[in-house]
Formats: sequence, C-alpha cells, structure tokens
Amino acid sequence: MNMIADNQALFAMLLSIFALIILIIRANMHPFAALLIAAIAAAIGAGMAPDAAMEAVNKGLGGTLGGIAAVIGLGAMFGILVEHGGGVSALAHYVTGKTGSRATRWALAVVGVIIAIPVFFDVAFIILFPLIIAFSKKFTSSPLLFGIPLLAGLAGAHAFIPPTPGPIAVAQQLGVDLGWVMLFGFIACVPAAMVGGPIFASIANRNGWLPHGNPLILDADEGAAKQFNPAIAKLALSLILLPLILIIIGAVARPLGMPDGIILQIISFIGLPVIALLISCGAAFYAMRPADKEDRKTLVRAIEKSLEPIGVILLVTGAGGAFKQILVDTGAGKSLADLALAAGFTPIICGFLIALLLRIAQGSATAAMITAASLTYPITAAANLTQPQLALVAVAIAGGATAFSHVNDSGFWLINRYFGLTTPQTFKCWTISSTLTGFTGFFVALILYMFI
Repeated sequence: MNMIADNQALFAMLLSIFALIILIIRANMHPFAALLIAAIAAAIGAGMAPDAAMEAVNKGLGGTLGGIAAVIGLGAMFGILVEHGGGVSALAHYVTGKTGSRATRWALAVVGVIIAIPVFFDVAFIILFPLIIAFSKKFTSSPLLFGIPLLAGLAGAHAFIPPTPGPIAVAQQLGVDLGWVMLFGFIACVPAAMVGGPIFASIANRNGWLPHGNPLILDADEGAAKQFNPAIAKLALSLILLPLILIIIGAVARPLGMPDGIILQIISFIGLPVIALLISCGAAFYAMRPADKEDRKTLVRAIEKSLEPIGVILLVTGAGGAFKQILVDTGAGKSLADLALAAGFTPIICGFLIALLLRIAQGSATAAMITAASLTYPITAAANLTQPQLALVAVAIAGGATAFSHVNDSGFWLINRYFGLTTPQTFKCWTISSTLTGFTGFFVALILYMFI
C-alpha cells in the first residue's frame, strides 16, 4: 500500500493508458475523446483537484495547437495546390519515364517519398493507383510488384518527413526544431522506403508471394505519360523541395556557425515553418494557379475540402498535448522517466516501443505518434538530450507508428480493396512491407543516435 501511495500518479497514469486502449479498441471511441478522458482520469487519479485538472488540460490543448495548427493547415493547403495543378501525376510519370520493370519499382519508391511530403497518404495512393495498374499491364506482372514500392515510399514520408501532421505533432510534443526532424526524417525515410518497397517487392515476387488479386479497373493507359509536360514535373519537384530547404537551412544555420547579423536573422525568419510554408503556398499558387476563372473556383473548393480532415487531426493532437501536460503536472511522467532510465532503456528505444505498441493496439499511425510522444517526453526531458538527439527520437517514434499495419488501420483496408486482396494476402504483402519500412527507419535513427 505504501508503494501504491508513493507512486499514485504513476499508477493512475498506467491505468489511464490501459483505459485509453480499451476505449479506442473495444468501445470504438474516437481518439480525441478517449485521450481527453484518459488525461482527466490520470489527473483525478493522481490526486489533482478537478479545477486544476481542467486547467492543465486546457493548457496542454492550447499550448500544443498554438504551435502547430497553422503549420498543419498550410501543409494541407500546399499539397492541394501542387496536386490540383497536375504536379503529382506529372512528377510520377516523369520520374518513371521509360524505365524497365526493375528501375520502375525503384522509381516508384522515390515518387512515393517525394509526393507524400505535401500530399496525404490515401490521397496520393488513389491519384497514382492507375499508374500502378498501367505498369502491371505493361510488364504483365502483379500490380503489387509496383504498388508495394509506391506504398512504402508514401508511408515512409508520411510518417518521417514533415509537414505531414504526425511528425509535426511529435516535434511539438518533444520540443525539437522541425528542421532537424526534416533532416533526419529524410535520411531515415529513404532506406526505409527502399527496404520496405522495391527490395521486399522483388524478393516476394521471386518467391511467388505476390498475388495478382482483383484490382479496381481504372483508366490505366501507360501511354498517358506522353501527355504530361516535363516542365510541370520539374516545377512540382522544385515546389515540394522549397519548404524543406527553407526550414532545414533555418534550423542548421546557427549551429553550423553562421555569425549573428541581418543575414542570419533573415534566414532564421524564412526558415520558421509557418513562414516557409506561407512562401511555398504563395509560390505554388502563383506557379500552379488555373487560368480559367471556374477552375480557380474549383481550386478554392478543393482547398476548403482539404482543410476538413485537418480539424480532426488537430483535435487529436491537442488531446495528446493535454495528456502530456497531465503527465508533467502530476509528476507521473518523471516517475516513468526515472523507471525507464534506471532500467537502462534509452529514450529512443522507449519512444519506438511505445509507438509500436500503440500502433498495434489502436491502428492509427498519427494517433500512435502523438500519444507515444506524450509518454516519451518526460523521458527525453530527464535525459537532457540535444536537438539532433530529440529529432532522432522523433524519427524512432515515427518508425514504431509505421510498422504492423493491420485490420484496425484504415490504410490496410484501402489497400485491400483497391488491389482486390483477401485479408491474409494483405497481411502477407502490406503488413510485412509496413513493418520493414518502420523498423528500417528506426534502425537508421538508432545508428545515428549512437554517434551524435
């Protein structure tokens, strides 16, 4: 009983996490409501007064959303501007070009990484699915031989590289500069996408593991590539890289020794995520805007529609911030950190394992990343990590949240239905691919962490 009394906040936190998982899995409750309930329960269970608990929840909500709401919204808007201007399809056709079957697989993984930076996973997949079918017909192969490389690239970039919501939220929760997360996220994403994509697809194909399935029949004429202007593809690539370059330069300019002065101030200003994305949205609108007035109205409606799912993401992110604030204010987070560090667990291992367990338990990669970051924050704070080390912890969390996509993940069923697979076939193809992608990204982060 003394041990329970001495560790009341820690026990309350563990019980609230258990309740969180039950509410999401068994009760099918939305993560936003479940996270709020878990946060309030952890606070009350730790002995906080109800008004103090709500004050902490509000502080966590406001503090988290204040730092990332504009970034996530601008990121979604930027993706629509590039996609609506034909940049996504043009870039995909341009990169794959006239390559053979093997080179096409590698090119599709590259396409997936590049395109998923501004465009959400499911949207990019649906847009590019006809291209997968076209290559399947051209090379008389299973659509999965080309679909898996694309999907691995999309999943990797969606988890590892901002401005997608997951890594932005993790960076905010851990208190790490977004530029460092972009830099290390990209370094980890490339090998992760290659291992989970073309390498796995080639091995599976040689061993006869790839079913043909019964894919949706869409307009899949490979000759359509000739209709795309290479200039649009190059422009789209430049636009996608623009915010990444601005944010990364802004993050590393001072650490690399640039002297104080007006130039450093300018670089630091345009490297702020909100400013970099504002500049990029302006450039994308100017370069990709339709000439026709009706098309411009369609673009405005598309932008408005793209912001609809952002509201849900922001609510979940804010609830994750509230949960983190409760852990800090009750002292449960510090107790957890002390236990983890005393047991010899490093922050990067803890972040990965927590995210992995949450991903398996509740399915959503974004929700797993946000919740794992909340639980990992006290451990990183106790360990006094540098900004690069914190960024690598963020990458490790993304790796854990990418692996083991299965039946409680909406992406699992999207792939299942588009390729016309059975559930066991989807496990053998997509679940393995996502796991290889997530684990490879984590191992890259772990190796870098050991030397930084």
